[in-house]
Amino acid sequence: MGSNSSRISDLPKNEYLKKLSGTESISENDPFWNQLLSFSFPAPTSSTELKLLEEATISVCKSLVENNPRTGNLCALIKVFLSRTKELKLSAECQNHIFIWQTNNALFIICCLLKVFICEMSEEELQLHFTYEEKSPGSYSSNSEDLLEELLCCLVQLITDIPLLDITYEISVEAISTMVVFLSCQLFHKEVLRQSISHKYLMQGPCLPYTSKLVKTLLYNFIRQEKPPPPGAHVFPQQSDGGGLLYGLASGVATGLWTVFTLGGVGSKAAASPELSSPLANQSLLLLLVLANLTDAPEAPNPYRQAIMSFKNTQDSSPFPSSIPHAFQINFNSLYTALCEQQTSDKATLLLYTLLHQNSNVRTYMLARTDMENLVLPILEILYHVEERNSHHVYMALIILLILTEDDGFNRSIHEVILKNITWYSERVLTEISLGSLLILVVIRTIQYNMTRTRDKYLHTNCLAALANMSAQFRSLHQYAAQRIISLFSLLSKKHNKVLEQATQSLRSSLSSSDVPLPDYAQDLSVIEEVIRMMLEIINSCLTNSLHHNPNLVYALLYKRDLFEQFRTHPSFQDIMQNIDLVITFFSSRLLQAGAELSVERVLDIIKQGVVALPKDRLKKFPELKFKYVEEEQPEEFFIPYVWSLVYNSAVGLYWNPQDIQLFTMDSD
Repeated sequence: MGSNSSRISDLPKNEYLKKLSGTESISENDPFWNQLLSFSFPAPTSSTELKLLEEATISVCKSLVENNPRTGNLCALIKVFLSRTKELKLSAECQNHIFIWQTNNALFIICCLLKVFICEMSEEELQLHFTYEEKSPGSYSSNSEDLLEELLCCLVQLITDIPLLDITYEISVEAISTMVVFLSCQLFHKEVLRQSISHKYLMQGPCLPYTSKLVKTLLYNFIRQEKPPPPGAHVFPQQSDGGGLLYGLASGVATGLWTVFTLGGVGSKAAASPELSSPLANQSLLLLLVLANLTDAPEAPNPYRQAIMSFKNTQDSSPFPSSIPHAFQINFNSLYTALCEQQTSDKATLLLYTLLHQNSNVRTYMLARTDMENLVLPILEILYHVEERNSHHVYMALIILLILTEDDGFNRSIHEVILKNITWYSERVLTEISLGSLLILVVIRTIQYNMTRTRDKYLHTNCLAALANMSAQFRSLHQYAAQRIISLFSLLSKKHNKVLEQATQSLRSSLSSSDVPLPDYAQDLSVIEEVIRMMLEIINSCLTNSLHHNPNLVYALLYKRDLFEQFRTHPSFQDIMQNIDLVITFFSSRLLQAGAELSVERVLDIIKQGVVALPKDRLKKFPELKFKYVEEEQPEEFFIPYVWSLVYNSAVGLYWNPQDIQLFTMDSD
């Protein structure tokens, strides 16, 4: 690298890189380091160039892997970086651009090297490269200073202690990215790692006291969404020869050399464009999710998950129980606003799920908000555009709704929020509709999409569970929402009849030919009947608990009354059909008495009058429908691959060769 501007194709022949990775030991006091760290070259602008950079530097990195046991140059580079970080805070205060720039370059090189080292070897072998003893060249010793732990702690301190200024923005991003690289050994294992050296260092020893401070800093980085400094806003004018120390700082975070690996594409996909507005917020959120999903150590639970589970609002003055470790406070209003604004990102949706599911303080606060539409509408939009989202993002959005609908207050309040002109809902113009009715419409649409496309029972179950939780609190349902409830039942009824007909025909065919294997329609029939019963229970729950609030649902029932005829005597549905049959019979009789050719308005008036006259004691009481989200056993088997797929696919991500990844397949969501 050095003081001259370079091209990617020149990197394998670069004299400074060749010396770093060569057979000669370099003292940490050698002037060579100042020369090495004064590099610049134009940043790649496409995924092709990113791949070229990977290919251009891999030989240098592998050469260092081979020679480092004899030279200890990796340790020397790390010691140079560590010595510089001790003065980093003062340099930031004194606006020492050159010092910060060179320190950042050192961290970028370390990050690039680490990525290759971790991919090429086990953690035990990696640790040996960090325990080189200068006193005895070419030998390792378990008693020597372990730079791996020291570097990790240094990165944690850099993230938490260095003030975020224009001149420190890039090095803050790079420190977070390097921590992600440290933990990336998981990518190269098919199984979830239960024990790891880097995990142990982060959960014990010198890093442990920084747990709450690190989680708090990462959360605030996400909340603030700080944009990178504008090009040229905090640096010297560029030299005419284009070389030297200026390029990286003058170009800002999107074009400095050190951001090649933190703002690039992934695998064979096209480079991300446009770049995310806040690389710092993006990388902070990724690291936070990785830390939150580390597996517990045998002797201690994951402290980062403990911190996420227990933090409180800054306005909460009650003392923390002594039994809660790593506790801290954060501004919940700012957190809520950021979560509402960022739900287009599946990373932010996963954070929202994590907080709602694991932190009771956050959940209580959010359910008490009077502007829940700001949070719910982005979640509904994710579900509405289900065909454009990956399945994990859809699941997270759906589970968030399920968690919210566990609360009766939420189920009541969403029908009191009136929305106007929902532009993204294209099936029908909705000039005015309650949040509750819109939620019902979107969930039903998700069920129908699933029935025709993915046919995922898990998704069906959670959609129906959310509707069931809300059903007793349905209020003033929009006529279109009421129609869609009955339309879904109609679709299920037709599907039931079709499967029944197929089963009957199959049975007849088998009687005439004993050689033909009989398809198993019994399981299909069982599943569809289970879903039909759930829909009947949802309709029954609404009629039993809030009939007088929902004339539009009664109207839709009467309009499609013939649909329910076949289920009156069906043994699987007889009990739940009693109330529905009673309501249909009662109101049909009143309409008959009123005469023929009634207008819609007249029918609704008759329904509203009839609701008062219907004896409530004639409606049979059933147990309240309540479904609670329960995380599956060994949730890490789902969440750890999911989190690392987010890291791998991030628009502000680190480049890994897709052929090296073992944790998940490249063609999965």
